[in-house]
Amino acid sequence: MKQDDLTKLVLDLKDRGLKVAFAESCTAGLLASEFVKATGSSDVLLGSLVVYQPKVKQKLLGVSKSTLKLYSAESQQVTNEMVMGLKKHLDADISIATTGLAGEGGSETAEKPVGTMFVSFLYDGKAEEFREVFEGDTNSIRKQLVDYIFEKLRGVVDEHYNR
Repeated sequence: MKQDDLTKLVLDLKDRGLKVAFAESCTAGLLASEFVKATGSSDVLLGSLVVYQPKVKQKLLGVSKSTLKLYSAESQQVTNEMVMGLKKHLDADISIATTGLAGEGGSETAEKPVGTMFVSFLYDGKAEEFREVFEGDTNSIRKQLVDYIFEKLRGVVDEHYNR
């Protein structure tokens, strides 16, 4: 997302009095780092938790050990539990969690190749989940995911918080 578009998104969130929080695994803080480049972000972003290791997802966000074991740390089920824990702790108007396979060595399979990303949004009593596959190197995949999340957030604001 271009800087002007991101700033417009953040200012739209601010104008509506909405607070945002992130739980980041594969993006490792990039989501929050890119978000705060926008004017007005300090009025909108409550915080971002980087929960890279499975045990941190459990400890900080309450992701269940059985979910991790059954589905792997890089799964929609884990991302869904992450966003619920994030909402419980930071109580943002819009909570966003993400996990995925930005590089080799995780739980990749033929059905879930490297580049597979999972995103969960929780807002206004609604939950939305997204699965997308990106191509490129680790840094490129992370950057594509961040832009993807900002585009989805733009859609949420336009569709659900339009005056």
